[in-house]
Amino acid sequence: MISVDEATARIASAFSPVESENVAIGEAADRVLAEDARARMTQPPAPVSSMDGYAVRAADVAKVPITLRVIGSSPAGHPFDGRVAAGEAVRIFTGGVVPDGADGIVIQEGTTAYADRVTINEATRPERHIRVAGLDFKKDQVLLRGGRRLSTRDVSLLAAADLDRVTVRRKPRIAIAATGDELSPPGTPRGPGGIVASSGYGLSALVEKWGGEPIDLGILPDTMEAVATIADRAADADLIVTLGGASVGDHDLIQSALGPRGFALDFWKIAMRPGKPLIFGRLGRTPLLGLPGNPVSTFVCAILFLRTAIAALLATDMELRPLSAKLTAPLAANENRQDYIRARLTIRDGEYWAEPFPIQDSSMLSTLANADALIIRATNAPPANIGERVEVLPLFDC
Repeated sequence: MISVDEATARIASAFSPVESENVAIGEAADRVLAEDARARMTQPPAPVSSMDGYAVRAADVAKVPITLRVIGSSPAGHPFDGRVAAGEAVRIFTGGVVPDGADGIVIQEGTTAYADRVTINEATRPERHIRVAGLDFKKDQVLLRGGRRLSTRDVSLLAAADLDRVTVRRKPRIAIAATGDELSPPGTPRGPGGIVASSGYGLSALVEKWGGEPIDLGILPDTMEAVATIADRAADADLIVTLGGASVGDHDLIQSALGPRGFALDFWKIAMRPGKPLIFGRLGRTPLLGLPGNPVSTFVCAILFLRTAIAALLATDMELRPLSAKLTAPLAANENRQDYIRARLTIRDGEYWAEPFPIQDSSMLSTLANADALIIRATNAPPANIGERVEVLPLFDC
């Protein structure tokens, strides 16, 4: 058995980033930038007012009250075509371009307006209530670096920089095949001993959430002929993921069925719980990740290893970073496998507290669905008491 850290490193090193493609800015959310994104304009392109009021020369209103002549207006989108001279003012609105000659804004609450005159009751200073040109960003400035996964806020920023299209990594194609004679889809008849195939649905959703494109190969029976079809049906995939068939007896089936089609094993078995029987290798040029069949094992291995693989394909950082939490219940000493214990997280007095579920069976999806985090128990960790700090992997985005 190898450690979780070694398995993660070997999986990450097995992938090269996928190619890039150009997409419309409206389709760019949650995509990964393939190159730096630079502004195509300066924002704001000219000084603009941040308030409704009057554009003035600050020197004219150093002593107030003073009455000035109003020579025009500058609403947003309709700049005043002229220059403010001594004793003059321009009515201005939020977002309006500050006219030449003016260097300060007096808000309208500090004025008394007449037909073509305005009395300034409050002094101002240069650049008061003015958003200077380039306050947000300047033309050719790098706004976001390549490798960043674009948030909704990022998309708004790039659109504001006049980018109508961006270059992103294409979505990695992840082929998913469930194996097992006992499996059948939800809502269909099943015989004695039959099991609903559930893991594939959550796995496909995770692939989409992490930026990939799931390709459902369906449920394959436990025969060499059926498993061998993966080689042809996943020929265009960037990664093949199998569910089940990773235990001691089934391991030979994967090798026997796919060995003649070019499968080469990298490693099998990881010192972890749940998820020990995990397979990683290559089917020809395509990496293959064989996840264990128990639903919780599938999920835990997915967030540790499938997430790592997709991050490598997208050349982005998706590492799950542990949090520190205090235990609400004691934990027994751990054995020779790194353990991932399902737990609830609460906040008390500004600190996280982790409550481990009393039953940790790897078949229990109800426990997984109600968990907020996985408590990480290192190999051969000693007993831990109530109030003791532990590391937890948050499941907030899973």
